[in-house]
Amino acid sequence: MPSLYLKKSYEMSLAVSDKGTGLRKIVVSILQKDNEKVLLEREYSPSSIASLFSDKRVNKDSFIIPVESRKYGMNDGEAVIRIMVADYSWRGWNSGNVFYVEKKVIIDTKPPRVKVLSSNHNIERGGSGLVIYQLFEENVKSGIMVGDNFFPGHPGMFDNKAVYAAFFALDYTQGPGTQMFVTAQDLAGNSVKGGFHHYIRDKKFKTDTLNISDRFLEFKMPDFDLDEIEDSFANSQNPLLAKFLYINRTLREKNVTTILDVPKDTVGEQLWEGKFGRLAGSATRSHWADHRIYKHKGKEIDRAVHLGVDLASTANAKIRAANGGRVIMAKAVGIFGNSVIIDHGFGLASLYSHLSEITVNKGDALSKGDVIGMTGLTGLAGGDHLHFSMIVHNTFVNPVEWWDATWIKNNVTSKIEAVKLMVK
Repeated sequence: MPSLYLKKSYEMSLAVSDKGTGLRKIVVSILQKDNEKVLLEREYSPSSIASLFSDKRVNKDSFIIPVESRKYGMNDGEAVIRIMVADYSWRGWNSGNVFYVEKKVIIDTKPPRVKVLSSNHNIERGGSGLVIYQLFEENVKSGIMVGDNFFPGHPGMFDNKAVYAAFFALDYTQGPGTQMFVTAQDLAGNSVKGGFHHYIRDKKFKTDTLNISDRFLEFKMPDFDLDEIEDSFANSQNPLLAKFLYINRTLREKNVTTILDVPKDTVGEQLWEGKFGRLAGSATRSHWADHRIYKHKGKEIDRAVHLGVDLASTANAKIRAANGGRVIMAKAVGIFGNSVIIDHGFGLASLYSHLSEITVNKGDALSKGDVIGMTGLTGLAGGDHLHFSMIVHNTFVNPVEWWDATWIKNNVTSKIEAVKLMVK
């Protein structure tokens, strides 16, 4: 059966069957007012009366039927698909059983229209951006494509519900030359994409060397219970090191996927205001997107990229919400240890990891500065600290931008205020 919406180039899949006397005739047509176009007409004629009871009868068939409504003189709007199937039954003076069905459809051949309202889209490798645009059709899936990654747009930032806001990001691998555009697709599958003026600044990241000592392995590896996988390390030359490498590679990848799936639970409401806070009185122990080289007894054993900022003050220091929002995760996640994720609206989220204690629950509404837990060394942490990350939809971004009031004004709030004046 066809879908509800028929786009400009549409193909309808049809499968018919009759387990008894076999197929006699199939007719498929599309009707709009007094205009009817036959799309398919197929008759199955038995070679003889005897063949009614032979294996030569056709009991099933399938078709791919092109539906090009504009060529038939039909306009966008409601139409009807008619399907008639008859078999070779003796019923009805040998006219057979007749199956007849009509389905209402909507012809929609025009792609949605999008107008970008924001300007000055300057973004850095690993940084965040905001595009504000207007749609002129309802029920449209829209957002920003960055390379192969889709960042959905959301209504709710403005009184005009046709105006959407989409926070987007470049990950640490994406620099100048990365393709970015607005995209929209309606229910019929018609789609459109359009560019917007932007400038991408490149950025280099530090390289750090982390020496993994046997003392660290003896201290940290017992914290990770890997169930049946534990046995696979027993025959290794250094079982604790083999376990560390599994955790740092395979478990890290799984845990990152878990974390980045959470911010999809977002609301179309800006829950934050002003610059984001950082751990009070803290020193930066590791920067965002540091490229880490892990060594054991002077030999390189692994590499990874650190997608947060490590902040250290005193042990078990109070951790406060960096800005207003709602708790969308509060639990332990592998290498991240005890972690909290706060949704700030429109797909923007903050992550707090390695906590010794979590003092909030999923669903809690928070104001900036509310205590959410204490620093610690749960997960793959060698010392008491806070691992802090900012996330846009499904991408880790540089938190330093969100700690900077000037950056926020130039790249976020000034755009919002300018568009508010445009769409009054």
